Amino acid sequence: MTGTADQTATPAPASPRGAANRRGPFRAGERVQLTDERGRMNTVTLADEGEFHSHRGVLAHDELIGRPEGTVVENSAGFRYQALRPLLKDFVLSMPRGAAVVYPKDAGQIVTMADIFPGARVVEAGVGSGALSISLLRAVGDEGHLHSFERRAEFADIARGNVETMFGGPHPAWRISIGDLAEELGAHEEPGSVDRVVLDMLAPWECLDAVAAALTPGGVVMCYVATVTQLSRTAEAMRADGRFTEPDASETMVRGWHVEGLAVRPDHRMVAHTGFLLSARRLADGSARLAPKRRASKSEYSQEDLEAWTPMALGERDVTDKKLRRAGRDALGLAERAARATAPGTDPGTTPPPAPEPGAPRRPAEERP
Repeated sequence: MTGTADQTATPAPASPRGAANRRGPFRAGERVQLTDERGRMNTVTLADEGEFHSHRGVLAHDELIGRPEGTVVENSAGFRYQALRPLLKDFVLSMPRGAAVVYPKDAGQIVTMADIFPGARVVEAGVGSGALSISLLRAVGDEGHLHSFERRAEFADIARGNVETMFGGPHPAWRISIGDLAEELGAHEEPGSVDRVVLDMLAPWECLDAVAAALTPGGVVMCYVATVTQLSRTAEAMRADGRFTEPDASETMVRGWHVEGLAVRPDHRMVAHTGFLLSARRLADGSARLAPKRRASKSEYSQEDLEAWTPMALGERDVTDKKLRRAGRDALGLAERAARATAPGTDPGTTPPPAPEPGAPRRPAEERP
């Protein structure tokens, strides 16, 4: 699959994506989250005759295969584990990755604030490891359409593997293309045919012309950026373009709480800044943007400011080819295992041994989320 220029998933006839591998007893090839009595979690891929090793003993995978979700089992040393299928938030944080993922708190905001609805036609740019793609596919459903653009084929392979692992196979609504959105969008999507556009990239302002052409009037563009300089330049570019409403910017922070009897207090740690969300809507052709009237302020920017907004100045961090190849092998290997686990007619107790875990010894690798 590496280097594929354009690929549309062609699923086999089945129930809605993901339903089959989210129900029923555990099967070989599935990823299972094991939580011990201290709350520590490990994610393992089940295999016939496989074993989960820790400094506290050995747990045979056969103790779980064929048993219902929520089972509590003991390992060879008598330590107990609670076994559950990973939730989306757990899967995203433990899946193979070549690039930083969009955190669940931001993915949830994007789906809601961009109003991603069932059946929508959505364009995504900057696939990364596929975390946001999974959330978007769940939102558009089998009858929707998600067209993802990614510049690097290695990232596309990692994302494809993670998406197919999550859904148990190719998703019928997903198409992924290799190339630059600014150059390729017009060749793939008709003008005014796209409902929503989500940009997760270093310089989203470079794509606004192509986005405005593809969006239907009233459509939403949502940008996910990491730094204040990116946020500022993208907002100014939207205003200068003139085809979008006044942009709206926000960030989301999540603080957990410790609740035990009368001991109720905020957690000492929280998930604070991960990125900014900037959204705007497409105006009808010929309509002028209604900008709110504000007091005069220092809103002009100089050439020096523009140079501070360049991708080079923003400090894009390259991912090594070796890391990308390894993550790609891991993601595609897990997708193959998931497909075998959900194959029609598969008996949970007699699943044929899956292919060896990519890049791992005989026993499947265990990863912490």
